Amino acid sequence: MKKLLYPLSAAVSVLASAVALAQVPSPAERVLPDGFITGRVTSSNGPEAGVWVIAETHETNTPFIKIVVTDDNGRFALPQLPTATYSVWVRGYGLLDSAKIKGRPGDTDLELKADVATNPQDAAKVYPGDYWLSLLEPPGKDKFPGTGPFASGGNGFLPNNMQIQADWIHSFKKDCNFCHQLGNQLTRTLDHMSALEFKTDEEAWIYRTSLGVRGGAMQGAFLAFGMDGMAKTMADWTRSVRAGNVPVMPPRPKGNERGVVVTLWDIGGPQDFMHDLISTDKNHPTLNANGPLYAVSSGHGTIQVVDPVTNDNYKYEIPTRQDPREVTSRFPPPGNPSNFWGMEHLWGLENPSDPHNPMMGPDGRVWSTSKIRNDQPGWCNDPNSSNKFVQYYPLRRSSRQASAFDPKTQKFELIDTCFSTHHLNFALDADNTLYFNELLGPIFGWIDTKVWDETHDEQKAQGWCPQVVDTNGDGKITKPWNREGAPNPDPNLDTEVSYNLYNIIPDPTNPNVVWGAYEGRNGRERGALIRLDRGNNPPETCITEVYQVPEGTLNPRGMDLASDGTPWAAMAATSQWATLDRSKCDRLNGPGTQISAVCPNAWTVYQTPGPRFKNTDYPTDFHYFGWVDQHDILGLGKDTPVLTGSNSDSLIALNPKTGEWTYMRVPYPLGFYQRGLDGRIDDPNGGWKGRALYSNYGTHLVWHSEGGKGFVGKAVKIQIRPNPLDH
Repeated sequence: MKKLLYPLSAAVSVLASAVALAQVPSPAERVLPDGFITGRVTSSNGPEAGVWVIAETHETNTPFIKIVVTDDNGRFALPQLPTATYSVWVRGYGLLDSAKIKGRPGDTDLELKADVATNPQDAAKVYPGDYWLSLLEPPGKDKFPGTGPFASGGNGFLPNNMQIQADWIHSFKKDCNFCHQLGNQLTRTLDHMSALEFKTDEEAWIYRTSLGVRGGAMQGAFLAFGMDGMAKTMADWTRSVRAGNVPVMPPRPKGNERGVVVTLWDIGGPQDFMHDLISTDKNHPTLNANGPLYAVSSGHGTIQVVDPVTNDNYKYEIPTRQDPREVTSRFPPPGNPSNFWGMEHLWGLENPSDPHNPMMGPDGRVWSTSKIRNDQPGWCNDPNSSNKFVQYYPLRRSSRQASAFDPKTQKFELIDTCFSTHHLNFALDADNTLYFNELLGPIFGWIDTKVWDETHDEQKAQGWCPQVVDTNGDGKITKPWNREGAPNPDPNLDTEVSYNLYNIIPDPTNPNVVWGAYEGRNGRERGALIRLDRGNNPPETCITEVYQVPEGTLNPRGMDLASDGTPWAAMAATSQWATLDRSKCDRLNGPGTQISAVCPNAWTVYQTPGPRFKNTDYPTDFHYFGWVDQHDILGLGKDTPVLTGSNSDSLIALNPKTGEWTYMRVPYPLGFYQRGLDGRIDDPNGGWKGRALYSNYGTHLVWHSEGGKGFVGKAVKIQIRPNPLDH
């Protein structure tokens, strides 16, 4: 197997650049293969409909997998295959994985024999994580509020943090599920810890949540629930699984789901945590047609690349402006040895740029939120500065900044920002404005990339605004204002708020407006969408609106906007899509709107149909992010909203008119945990072959996926064809 790995920094050598560029076909040559394999799947029950046929090869430059679904008669067609010899086999609900047979493009009438599972335990081995998680029983409503540790006669949960059951659900999804999938084989059992010989499952859970690169964060989450109560809850789950209990069988793919085509490429290495992947410019989805896919590896400070035409995988190191040996990393060394990597400090040592989120601009450059230095530039809070943003709202800290990679020159530009960066998105405007959220701060910032390209002046190219709500109702923001949390706020003043935004989404109908999602701190607060309008003369014209999500929803995390500017929010904890019609709100400003605008009839909520936690109505899937198909890339209709099914190995599309859900499942390798997606049009006239969604295995811990230690992350392409036999 040939693997191209190019650890190129900003000072790219001429020779290395030439070698890398030589691997990339010219635009005229960038076409995908048209090889195919067809056949039929049968078992002792006859033709098997709605099962997956998987073709895998290691003969391409990076390993390659194609997955399709059988039709009503058990027939299948594997399309767009590179020339290679494939192992072809069957996976399906109610079946055992079939024996693998060899196949090559051009083979037709391939006969695959599937074996029916003879017991529920064998059948359940390939069920998605959210089904296994349905065996976990959260503490009942009568356990709240918590009454403290067992030793003091309490029920094991902390009274301040755990007031109602919704607090537990909110924290479980927000603090436990945001790093990795829950319900997969590694998390639902303690088998990999058997050599340590713990006396009880409770002891094993307390220890396992202190291990490795994320041990400190996991232990902190356990403590926030109450160590005793949380250990028993998780131990009861693993005991239930060990006793042979299994979840109900998921439904097989049907309808549009039969037309799903999945393509996967290996990307990165066995320790790479790749948060996101990008294929094109969201506002111009025909850009980079059939071109490379770019993922960022946070812990290793690289852009990982897969070329879908040549099937190559290579990487570029993202540089820092400050000496990388001096730049601090947010990734601590392990406190206790990992079961897989011991005390190895996996992330942040060799390259601390810590890229979090990539986005492609309209000229094809790949912009990332990445760290370039430690200390804040003095001009960001200089009281004598002539910069209007500093004068209005000086900033004293930013932990991550920005970089831009040009695939044509293979060089990086580094841009210092006074605000921290987390996610980023381009507005649809003449200045190609690039907006950022902070995650752990109230600022929304931007880079005018047109000014940057013309001047390379960081002070001229960037701007920012605080979050201030028009609580005096005069239609504008005026200094002085009430500071957040002021004990006796003046009703005649506006009010500053500080909602930590998880993301930033520009309005396609108004480039001065962006939206973000605030996750909320607990089940009582729920979370909110934040609308930020910078106006025509920022920062003086900046104004903020707050929209608390409705009762019965929790933890808005990912969100996107339809082409008409309508916001859609993915409710991570309660597994819903929620959409807001701002025009139906009764009041957007005035007293109390720092908590929420008054919108009792403006929300519509759509509940996903997956499994629930035992003895609750709370779903077990986790929707890390959401995306709206503004350009009808999937073929399911313009502005179709798509959720990440981060516990269910799927992307999930909703038809808002009918309430129908389409699950685009990735059944192999198990563990498809996504943090985002995008869509690209390679050929506007190419039908389903010319369009696809793209994502990646974005778990922090790739060794949790099927295959275990040594598993390599995957770039994922998903298409829907109108006929399961089209090729």
